[in-house]
Amino acid sequence: MKTLTRIVALCAALIVTPSAQAASAVAKACAADIKAQCADVKPGGGKLKDCVKAHYSDLSADCQVAIIRAAAVGKACKADVKQFCADVKPGKGAIADCMKEHATDLSDDCKEAMAKAEAGKK
Repeated sequence: MKTLTRIVALCAALIVTPSAQAASAVAKACAADIKAQCADVKPGGGKLKDCVKAHYSDLSADCQVAIIRAAAVGKACKADVKQFCADVKPGKGAIADCMKEHATDLSDDCKEAMAKAEAGKK
């Protein structure tokens, strides 16, 4: 359970992503890496994020790719999240749900980034 908590904290710390799939991909791809590299780091205060950054080159290729994809989605969709979901509190897929409700209104850049991230998982 501690590892799951750390992964969730990592996902939240790395990005605020409108894509639950992107966050889930990071959690899945990075679970073993976080356990191996940052097992002694407690979530909160950005320490886990700092640990992952410090050990980025030690992470598996799958984990690195998942982080990059999730960050790309977060960056491409940042304005959309701010525009459509500013009043939504992050957690438990709330932002992803909000973005799904506004799927037809999202910017082309956001839609493209989410499509690329999803296609890359397959």
